[in-house]
Amino acid sequence: MTATPPADPFGFDRLDPEWVRAKGGAKWRLHRGQLNAWVADMDFAPAREITDAIAAVAATNDLGYPNWGYPRPKSPVCEVFAERAARRYGWTIEPDHVEELCEVVQAVQLALYVGTAAGDGVVLHTPSYPPLWKSLAHMGRRQIDVPATIDAAGVHFDHDELDRRLEREQATAILLCHPHNPTGHRFDREELVRLAEIAERHDLLIISDEIHADLTYSPASHVPIASLSPETAARTVTVHSASKAFNIAGMRHAVVHLGATHLRARIAELPDHLTGMVNITAAAAAAAAWQHGDEWLAALLVHLDRQRTLALRLVAQHLPSVVAHPPDATYLAWLDCRAIGDGDEPHRRFHDGGVEVSPGLNFGPLGSGHVRLNFATSAAMLTTIIEAMAAC
Repeated sequence: MTATPPADPFGFDRLDPEWVRAKGGAKWRLHRGQLNAWVADMDFAPAREITDAIAAVAATNDLGYPNWGYPRPKSPVCEVFAERAARRYGWTIEPDHVEELCEVVQAVQLALYVGTAAGDGVVLHTPSYPPLWKSLAHMGRRQIDVPATIDAAGVHFDHDELDRRLEREQATAILLCHPHNPTGHRFDREELVRLAEIAERHDLLIISDEIHADLTYSPASHVPIASLSPETAARTVTVHSASKAFNIAGMRHAVVHLGATHLRARIAELPDHLTGMVNITAAAAAAAAWQHGDEWLAALLVHLDRQRTLALRLVAQHLPSVVAHPPDATYLAWLDCRAIGDGDEPHRRFHDGGVEVSPGLNFGPLGSGHVRLNFATSAAMLTTIIEAMAAC
């Protein structure tokens, strides 16, 4: 008797490779002809509820100014996000303390701009998502690294050493990527409490990029750092977006919860158009994702959980000298390729073999000899990608 295959109600594992290759976005167009496993876009179609919401906006034939109020317009998404934060994370927030922006990095830079000054030290867990460390460099902030140690047990950060370092070195903020990109590490409650203690002791603003929160694998769950206590919330700026979990990065939409009251006041003083206005279709897409996309998201996490297991098995089978660990969150695998002997930039070997992965050095010096692999595709395509990497 043949076993019944696992359910795949949204076709995540039934991708047509030609449909994927014909996509017009950066993932498949920037490196035409390659097997693309680099930028953090998934190969899947978004939830039908999202595309229906976008179509419904167009169907009104009314693409004029929305009735969201002035001087700083807010769509209903701020309330939608607050409702979802309570439902999904048990995190109660005031919708009035939520602002909308066009992307997560914009929100991070805004918080850095109003909450820190040139020359200030900012704590960053490294290796790091490129726009985070590049933001610090471009804005003249001094990066204080908390380097990752990765072993068979997973990813570790030495926060005791950070605490000691901050006794000797000035800092104003912690820029937290939670869950962590590129390692896929999920900061658990104990780690977050330790970071909150450090922030309290050294009077640090916490800027928490939680864009991958919804991509945390069961049985673990995401804990917003601002949810730990009122005292932690009062020094925290939390940034969220539906873009990663629901595959709608091109809609350009994010929300920022301003728990830090002094930043809330400073941002309110900015010229009312300086931070831009969100697009009405982007707001509709985000609202649809957070109100109606949970069934799609649950099925996605089941599929991605299988994919992360498959990715590690295929790497062990076909690239046995490459070291990988299962990410706690995200659809990104951080691969240590130093043993294959390609120096700082092993991505060049894979590129020459027809596979595009993210170069490790994009994530800072600790990325030397590493690559980041995006496994948010079908099992068949992932197998083709890793087999092609092994053939290089």
